[in-house]
Amino acid sequence: MGTSDAIIEVTDASFDEEIEQVDGLHMVDFWAVWCGPCRMIAPIVEDLADEYDAKGLHVAKIDVDSNPSTTARFRVTSIPSVLFFKDGELIDRVVGAVPRASLEEKILEHL
Repeated sequence: MGTSDAIIEVTDASFDEEIEQVDGLHMVDFWAVWCGPCRMIAPIVEDLADEYDAKGLHVAKIDVDSNPSTTARFRVTSIPSVLFFKDGELIDRVVGAVPRASLEEKILEHL
């Protein structure tokens, strides 16, 4: 995981409490250590977390290998997958190593 203070690491045990029970917009990056494309988008996720933190965006990362229940629950079959939750509800997802503009567009659409 990167160095941004604006990103929290969530797990199967903490997902409900950290994401689903918290109002606002959450961007959750489903990733794995061995995933090259995940490493490619990590700096983008960090930049967006820092940039939009004060605007109400909450950013989290979840390691799919360590957290199979949450990964299966949201039917994440390809990584990286970035899921967007608003007031605890899954509202959107972006799959694959996409450019910054693609993620930023989703953030602005839902903020």
